[in-house]
Amino acid sequence: MTNSLDYSKSEQYTLSIRLSTDGFSFSIYNPISGSDLFHRTYPINTQRSMAANVKAFLAATEELKHKFKHVNILIHSPRYTIIPLELFEDEHMETLFYQNVKEFKNEIVLCNILGKSNSVILFSLDKLTHLLLSEHFHSARFFSSISPQIEYLTIKSRQGNTCKMYINIHQGDIDAICMNKGKLLLVNSFPTPNANDLVYYILNIWKQLEYDQTRDELHLTGINERKKEITKELQKYISHVYSINPHAEFSGSESNVRIEDIPFDIQSLILCE
Repeated sequence: MTNSLDYSKSEQYTLSIRLSTDGFSFSIYNPISGSDLFHRTYPINTQRSMAANVKAFLAATEELKHKFKHVNILIHSPRYTIIPLELFEDEHMETLFYQNVKEFKNEIVLCNILGKSNSVILFSLDKLTHLLLSEHFHSARFFSSISPQIEYLTIKSRQGNTCKMYINIHQGDIDAICMNKGKLLLVNSFPTPNANDLVYYILNIWKQLEYDQTRDELHLTGINERKKEITKELQKYISHVYSINPHAEFSGSESNVRIEDIPFDIQSLILCE
């Protein structure tokens, strides 16, 4: 993919790095013009640790050696939990996290305070990976990849008078975020190795929340091939099934980057900046 960014102006740009067990990626965005956008993926060695992959990624990627105005690190992992803002206390962060998530050694627990949904996401990252990234990017901000999605979709869900379910489809799992006119009803991530599992989880959540099959809305984003695979099946049970259109959200962008190639959590973070 052609990189047309002028790196003499990199201190005006926002760098967003996404770390996942199925590969890394990063996006560079110029918030001043709204039209300069670059995205690139980076394969990882699944036999190596996250920290070893991050070290290799930082050493091999020339674009990451510039200075940026903002650096965001997104961690795509199911190791997160959500709590209401009024129950959050800094000093009890680890206790709250490990009440819901199995404890691992040598990790740090971090938090994202979400003002639009009045909630807090607690998540973890291994200490060595956190150290490598913090030393390389001194002002880096760390996010669970679910956090910007919740903030962005909280705003989107206030449009209209229906309940909405948002599903972000990844290679082997999904993020599910369910809203009722800006009120958060459910957030969770599920492993979905095949299309049948994907459909099962979506319809099961729909049933549990007692959503209306003829009135309420299901919005899909993520990997296009998996979306196409399940849409017709879901339409047998749910009248209003939509695909989130990233081009509409980035209508001001003149970049040659295919917006749909940028992970939805990074899109959400850029749009919430």
